[in-house]
Amino acid sequence: MVQDSNILGLLEAGLRAEGLRQQALANNIANLQTNGYRRVDVNFEAVLNKALKGQAPLKPNTLEVDLYQTRNTPINVNGSDVSLDSEVGEMIKNSIRHRTYALLMKKRYQQLDAAMRT
Repeated sequence: MVQDSNILGLLEAGLRAEGLRQQALANNIANLQTNGYRRVDVNFEAVLNKALKGQAPLKPNTLEVDLYQTRNTPINVNGSDVSLDSEVGEMIKNSIRHRTYALLMKKRYQQLDAAMRT
């Protein structure tokens, strides 16, 4: 179970992860035509899921979010495994996740502010 004190930390970790993912997606698109390039992504959801299941410590500041490359995706005619359509779709999903984390964080701060005012 997530303790109330970890909620803001988890939201901050999510924002950091989505920022890193946005950079990875932009890098993937920039290397669309690079022969031998393999796309990269961020493993935040897997790390968070493991922590929430109790298989790893649930400490937002120490969640290890890394870039990873898949090796089982098909290579296209450009010699890379990057699909522009897929990357744009991932950018849209990433933007939605980022906005959700930001809105949840804003709501939490509003709740804390309201509690301090009463």
